[in-house]
Amino acid sequence: MTKVVCFGEVLWDIFPNGEKQIGGAPLNVALRFNAFENEVTMISAIGNDDNGNKLFEYLKENGLDTSYIQIKNDFATGEVQITLDKKGVAQYEIKHPRAWDKIERNDNIIDKVKTSQAFVFGSLIARDQVSRETLLKLLDLATYKVFDINLRPPHYSFTMLELLMEKADFIKLNDEELYEISNHFNSKYNGLEQNLKFIAQKTKTKHICVTKGEHGAVLLFNDKLYYNSGYQIKVADTVGAGDSFLGSLISKLLSGEDPQKAIDFACAVGAMVAQSKGANPKFNQEEIQEFANLY
Repeated sequence: MTKVVCFGEVLWDIFPNGEKQIGGAPLNVALRFNAFENEVTMISAIGNDDNGNKLFEYLKENGLDTSYIQIKNDFATGEVQITLDKKGVAQYEIKHPRAWDKIERNDNIIDKVKTSQAFVFGSLIARDQVSRETLLKLLDLATYKVFDINLRPPHYSFTMLELLMEKADFIKLNDEELYEISNHFNSKYNGLEQNLKFIAQKTKTKHICVTKGEHGAVLLFNDKLYYNSGYQIKVADTVGAGDSFLGSLISKLLSGEDPQKAIDFACAVGAMVAQSKGANPKFNQEEIQEFANLY
């Protein structure tokens, strides 16, 4: 069993039809980690409101440790307005400030991070000074730092992205994000693998994964590339697919799984989420293996 801390936003995704679902990238990652029987702690903050109460109960019902969820009287629980294009690809309007922007560090959080085997965080949590300063302190204490890049305009800067990438032991991003970041840092390359290696060299990161939507993913792991070309599905919506992919991939890698088997498994989980509604559909190991023909 792996001890994992996920740090960052917990919130409500509000879909075009008015339906509300619980989400937030690090929470989605935490829930997928938890599904594979890891010991998972979510560090975040919610408002002292109805949305916060429901979110807190949801975390408890799904077996996540709620001891590190801070409750803020002065800030509302996070909300994101989602729009979907014709292919089901999501666009996000992320309300600011919200409770998760104001995560404060304390001795309990510091001790939890020190004693965990992995610390998962994203780029969005760095948009506000309070949570950003807490994150930077915790990164100095964490053992294995997993950076999930989610570029959500206007909530990021390249200066902060570069700092966080340099601190990370593992970076996950999608192909569009890879090209945007590489272009900003004046990469001379056009190819995905070339830019992946460019970022690895620039940030001195040995473990990087680039997701390619329906075309799967490529993983750089200790100087070797591993590929999965994706699975044929009918997309319901892409919300949470990359998060479940990351939770599945890191769970397998930390347990010592072969990197090729890990990326095949993770791509299968990501595809299964994309063909389902919402960020956190539940599947068991047998369903995943059957879907991906992993025998």
